[in-house]
Amino acid sequence: MLDELRRPFFVIALVIILVVVLIEVGSPYMMHAADTSFDRPGYGIQYLVFIDAFLFYVSLLIGLALIIPERVQGRVQGCVTLILSFFGCLGIFVAIIFALIFIIILISLLFAPIFGTAAYLAIYGGFDRSGANVTLGLLMTLKIAFCVVLIAAHQRFLQSKSLVLLTLSSLLATLIVSFLINFVPGILASITDALGAIVVAILALIWAIVFMVGAVISIIKAIH
Repeated sequence: MLDELRRPFFVIALVIILVVVLIEVGSPYMMHAADTSFDRPGYGIQYLVFIDAFLFYVSLLIGLALIIPERVQGRVQGCVTLILSFFGCLGIFVAIIFALIFIIILISLLFAPIFGTAAYLAIYGGFDRSGANVTLGLLMTLKIAFCVVLIAAHQRFLQSKSLVLLTLSSLLATLIVSFLINFVPGILASITDALGAIVVAILALIWAIVFMVGAVISIIKAIH
């Protein structure tokens, strides 16, 4: 497969998914650059990085196979994947708890008489939905481009179930975040955005567990 791989297209695909990860990590700075008077949430876009980081990692493993002998890669891959997925599980779990607490705070403020509601509307009622939509639109465009370029690199990537399912999960997560911040009135977008972050994080947690179990099985097979 590697002999038939169109390497320039594959490198472009890697760069595209790396750009996606960087945008998601830097989304707070992009969204709040015009107004820093207070912090608006926007956690949904940030939490997408949990899934897309795994997608980049899987793509990178394929890329490393181009330059690292298969025997060496096989020995190291299981251990690295186990470590990354383990700490990924911990980080995602903490992120879920954080987002859940944040939602509880938002709902408590919203339904608190007079002063709580006023504080919610003043601080979180002006969610930057237009900025989030622009960012989500850019991310979706890049992810579709990643799919197209990856298939152009080699059609047999479609036979990799983990890569295909992970890519579909990434696209689905982006759509979920977009839907949740747009189907409610603007003053509630902060709450549904945080809810979207939790949904995305749970999806990423499932993938982290899958990778961790797969890494353990791989290490056991390597030992025996």
